[in-house]
Amino acid sequence: MLELSLPNGIIDPRRCDCSICRRKGAIVASAPLSGIKIIRGQDKLTLYQFNTKTAKHNFCSNCGIYTHHQRRSNPEQYRYNVGCLEGVNPFEIKQVTTNDAINHPADQCH
Repeated sequence: MLELSLPNGIIDPRRCDCSICRRKGAIVASAPLSGIKIIRGQDKLTLYQFNTKTAKHNFCSNCGIYTHHQRRSNPEQYRYNVGCLEGVNPFEIKQVTTNDAINHPADQCH
């Protein structure tokens, strides 16, 4: 179980078109690393990393639900699955941007 500190509510809800996110279809929102605390079930979380192995995606090993990930483009933030919030129906969120992860900003030459 995650405990989230969301003093400003759901910030920056998004979908992503990378290969994993296209398939999971979750709406995610941002929180600082200090804004998420695992209060129960740490032993049930499974880490998945792909491609550059920078982002750290967490899934429940019991039910397979994606819960949250430490971001690749901003490692000081987590994105969490809005569908995991009790009392929140992600289908009621009207403005959801889609990230262009095929052209990920972390892949750009500086």
